[in-house]
Amino acid sequence: MTKRALITGITGQDGAYLSQWLLGKGYEVHGVIRRSSHRGVEDHRLRWLGIADKVHLHDGDLGDLSSLLRIVQDTGPDEIYNLAAQSFVASSWRQPVLTANITAVGVTNMLEAMRIEAPRARFYQASSSEMFGLIQEPMQRETTPFYPRSPYAAAKLYGHWITVNYRESFGLHASSGILFNHESPLRGIEFVTRKVSDAVARIKLGLSRELRLGNIDAKRDWGHARDYVRAMWLMLQQEKPDDYVVATGVTTTVRDMCRIAFGHVGLEMEKYVVIDPAFYRPAEVDVLLGDATKARARLGWAPETDLNALITEMVDADVERIKREARC
Repeated sequence: MTKRALITGITGQDGAYLSQWLLGKGYEVHGVIRRSSHRGVEDHRLRWLGIADKVHLHDGDLGDLSSLLRIVQDTGPDEIYNLAAQSFVASSWRQPVLTANITAVGVTNMLEAMRIEAPRARFYQASSSEMFGLIQEPMQRETTPFYPRSPYAAAKLYGHWITVNYRESFGLHASSGILFNHESPLRGIEFVTRKVSDAVARIKLGLSRELRLGNIDAKRDWGHARDYVRAMWLMLQQEKPDDYVVATGVTTTVRDMCRIAFGHVGLEMEKYVVIDPAFYRPAEVDVLLGDATKARARLGWAPETDLNALITEMVDADVERIKREARC
């Protein structure tokens, strides 16, 4: 029988790549989308991957339990991937209540819908390395204490622990992936890697003169979203649910990431990057570095794309995207 998957956040970066992966595995893919007056715009990532007409979209919202109950009942999923969230850290200080309602309480709503309508399904929760925040160990693993440093991270921590609680309280097959930063050409323009790749492309094409950034000495463990959605799927294929760190094990400064991007198009970053205090966070996360030993050992997972390949792919995609827009 064909397996059926339900994805919240299907129109985001991870949702689009996960849909592509699952379709390749022969799944019937359903997604939850919020109603928008801009219908046809929100699914651009699915269209970019050429799969928009291969997935089934359902109007719903993580803040509305009734809609989630209806969607789970209608679709009867074998696997549920909860990827939806208010996921931009900077916005979480400006919209802390919204972030709590969607990124935290929304997880409970999704788990409740599953518990009531599809208790035999398997559930994946998108946890985040931001939960580690003010790091307590040089490399962060599943047993590292959490110390969230933003409303977003605190909301993600609630979502993580409520998933553990439902697993232990109701016997649900519910797993969390503590994913470190993962990027791609589908990343939102507000995230630093895509902000950099877009700016580099515009500067190279003579459409911009500078790139304004905040703390470029912050270090992150960056991987490719295409690799990370594979880890999500692998978690739900295991006999027992569990939590896994997903990371490359390599940390790089924003400065060096910029240097890769500018260098790819033959430019020197120092001539174009401007440090702007407006982009500093109220509470900074200085270093994140993941230890994915457990995922490697139990899931057989390993990243396939390194940072250089990732950033050059993103820059090339933005160059082509901007050229295409100029021709329209």
